[in-house]
Amino acid sequence: MQETWHFEITNVEFSKEEKIAKDFLIRIRYRQPLQEGALIAQSEGFYIQFEKPQRGIAHGQFAAWYHNDELIGFGVIA
Repeated sequence: MQETWHFEITNVEFSKEEKIAKDFLIRIRYRQPLQEGALIAQSEGFYIQFEKPQRGIAHGQFAAWYHNDELIGFGVIA
């Protein structure tokens, strides 16, 4: 089974003004417990890097990032 710590996301949307390269709580599946990670902006796109490996991440899934319980943004996993 493939484990991933770092993946690219596209079609990024934010619900608030936030600085990028910041730690967030991140979810890649409905009802998945929030996972610690960072959203990183680079010239070629946005990336998420988790604190712990994640399993079964697939292209086309959504990643959503939160501050406390508030949705801050989301994007499609590329």
